[in-house]
Amino acid sequence: MYRQATPPGPAAGFDLGGTGESLARLRAWFAAHGDVYRVFSPSRGAYFYVINHPDDVQHVLLANHRNYTKGEGMDRVRLLLGNGIMTSEGEFWRRQRRMIQPAFHRRVLALLDTLIGEVNDKYAARWSAQAARREPLDVAAETSAMTLEIVLRSIFSCDLERLKRRLGENPFDVVATETIRDLRFAYRFRSLARLIGELAAQRRTEPRGEVDFLAMLMSARSHDTGEHMSETELVDEVMTLIVAGHETTAAALAWTWHLLGRHPDAAERLHAEADRAANERTDAAGPVRLEEAEALPFTRQVIQEALRLYPPGWLFTRRSIEADRLGGYAIGPRTDVFISPYMLHRHPAFWDAPEQFRPERFDGPDAEERHRFAYIPFSVGPRHCVGENLAMFEMLVHVSAFSRRFRLAPVNDDPVELEAQINLRPRAKLMMTVEER
Repeated sequence: MYRQATPPGPAAGFDLGGTGESLARLRAWFAAHGDVYRVFSPSRGAYFYVINHPDDVQHVLLANHRNYTKGEGMDRVRLLLGNGIMTSEGEFWRRQRRMIQPAFHRRVLALLDTLIGEVNDKYAARWSAQAARREPLDVAAETSAMTLEIVLRSIFSCDLERLKRRLGENPFDVVATETIRDLRFAYRFRSLARLIGELAAQRRTEPRGEVDFLAMLMSARSHDTGEHMSETELVDEVMTLIVAGHETTAAALAWTWHLLGRHPDAAERLHAEADRAANERTDAAGPVRLEEAEALPFTRQVIQEALRLYPPGWLFTRRSIEADRLGGYAIGPRTDVFISPYMLHRHPAFWDAPEQFRPERFDGPDAEERHRFAYIPFSVGPRHCVGENLAMFEMLVHVSAFSRRFRLAPVNDDPVELEAQINLRPRAKLMMTVEER
């Protein structure tokens, strides 16, 4: 198909992702320019491309992925996470990914059912007390604290409590309590690297047989050399697990409760499925097992729809190594390409009534016929999120368990403002009323 030399685009320059205007700009640009366009970046003095069609997304993330590295914005993330698998490239990334992948095998995730159940029980008691006092709660803050506790205990197990007793506080609480991801936060978070290194050193000299992510990463060996990770590599991967394992899941759960509060019919269907699943369990006192969580079809559809409308990873980039073609247009080497799951998940050619909350769209013929790359909440291709199955396990257990116990409603009908920084989160507190069912 013949194309002009360059795609269309806005006349004014803009640095995408750098301000709170980015989502509004993406919406306006898509309406004006369609599936592929280019925008001038004043800070880089170069044009970047934005792609919105699943075919082009498939090309960049899978078919020709070796021609693309991480793009614009990675320097800011690297300050926070170091050179973990979220930011690293090339052979080093492939080595680290192969070493980390076994820690997220299904047989390992199944061992976390008790931990996930215990933390959910703790927060259910908090919500119950809040309901008894007839006080609203900040759902975003609650899901943030809960998912942080799960990820920290899954990484450090008993060492977390020992650390809290020694220091008189949980030093990692900053991840949940500090919401602004600026240089000040990056400095405070990176200062925790020393503690992680100390915990690893203690385990090497006094092995206690813990079965957690820290132990698995410490024992992992390179397939090629047989070597363990260095201390710096280990610390960077643990830091990455803390942030990536907490923030995306926390945001997804907050948006799920927000949407259910605005759609009581869907909430009632969720209550019914949770009640039915609880009544059918053979071990009512035990934790919800992985296979039981996965056998909750409507709960999964609700979470999938929340991830469609509010994908925590709302924007990411790739940078071309060699020249390529996208949407029929030629792009040069070292060109930044932006992909927004937020826009992709609202593409009217692939989603019916894209602005509406319809969990059932993930069931039946619509789900089977939809373009595979029209829905990428965990990314796709070789760099898809390594913790996807763990995140879904956590979310399924939480949403089902709390749907069986509680009914939530928004405190008012005011629209919720979006904060589009590294992750897509509510800008302010997400206050909801909670009552026992």
